[in-house]
Amino acid sequence: MPRRVLQGTVVSDKCDKTVIVLVERRVMHPVYKKFIRQSKKYAAHDEGNAFKVGDSVQIIECRPLSKRKRWMVVTESAATGGAA
Repeated sequence: MPRRVLQGTVVSDKCDKTVIVLVERRVMHPVYKKFIRQSKKYAAHDEGNAFKVGDSVQIIECRPLSKRKRWMVVTESAATGGAA
């Protein structure tokens, strides 16, 4: 089974080796047929503490690393322009 890959924005980097990533998705309302935004926060592993608040990142599913962490930051996405 392939691993899921999600794209989101870092909203917290206060924990050691962990970032909180907010992932937003658009879904259609079943009755009103209007697109609404739903969001969810994921705790992702960041080994080198490289990512800061506001960075656009991709996270990939991995083995359980702690009680809440089942995701790992893969790379910074191209949405930031690559200028660091």
